[in-house]
Amino acid sequence: MTSFLRPADSGKDQIEDRPQDRIQGQLQGQITASTYRPISTHLAIAPPVSIVIPAMNEAENLPYVFKTLPHWIHEVVLVDGNSTDETVAVARELWPDVKVVEQHGKGKGDALITGFEAATGDIIVMVDADGSADGHEIVSYVSALVSGADFAKGSRFANGGGTDDMTPIRKLGNWALCTVVNRKFGARYTDLCYGYNAFWRHCLDEIDLDCTGFEVETLMNIRVVKAGLKVQEIPSHEYIRIHGASNLRAVRDGLRVLKVILKERSNRRSLRRRPHAVALGSGPGETSGKSSGATEGTTSGETSGETS
Repeated sequence: MTSFLRPADSGKDQIEDRPQDRIQGQLQGQITASTYRPISTHLAIAPPVSIVIPAMNEAENLPYVFKTLPHWIHEVVLVDGNSTDETVAVARELWPDVKVVEQHGKGKGDALITGFEAATGDIIVMVDADGSADGHEIVSYVSALVSGADFAKGSRFANGGGTDDMTPIRKLGNWALCTVVNRKFGARYTDLCYGYNAFWRHCLDEIDLDCTGFEVETLMNIRVVKAGLKVQEIPSHEYIRIHGASNLRAVRDGLRVLKVILKERSNRRSLRRRPHAVALGSGPGETSGKSSGATEGTTSGETSGETS
């Protein structure tokens, strides 16, 4: 897999590539703007990015979700969990090219697995449909991936992150479960149960998702560590759900998360190496990985943030 990070020039129709990075066989000067997706005046990328949104009866929230999605993404995959409202119709009105996939099973984990299978991008971003995630943050996730990370993990408790939607008991539970995962699997996460993440498609071949509920995020976080993948935390702010009520139940789902942790610990998969969750903006030596291939081009403002 090849990834590219390039400075973007908004005043030109073409984004020029450096000679040493040109793909063999292409004529010099013939790489057009269609090859690279301009993100800002400072950044452009080559890999196509897919957004996967699991949704069930979220018609009222989708306008808030879609209005923050960047225009440069490759596709939006909406996984409809048998909605009885106008979720699908609203999605198609807001994003005419949206790819709607029907969920045949139940649960958030099942919905995400369905969406991942339908996505065609090299990079996949998970976004909740309740309006709690800010799509403007996607550039930080993508920047981390093209700079060398395999898995960009959102964190509400890294420096620069925050949450408006967690009760004290949920914060305590998240901290306790996160502490257990860090100690048992050698991670350095600051957040565990958060659904705003991004990763290269190849990660799916190595983490083998097989759960159906809200515990899917925890399973992913554990298995990327066990697979020896490069993890980078991204400071993220979680907003309050705009309309409707969440299906999350703190005690019930907390117990399911704990069950996943215990099961994964008893599963004696080898830990080839123990990567650490690092802050966006770390030096080149800390962000090298098999998905690397990025060249300089991000600005410091786009790669700032440190884990606490």
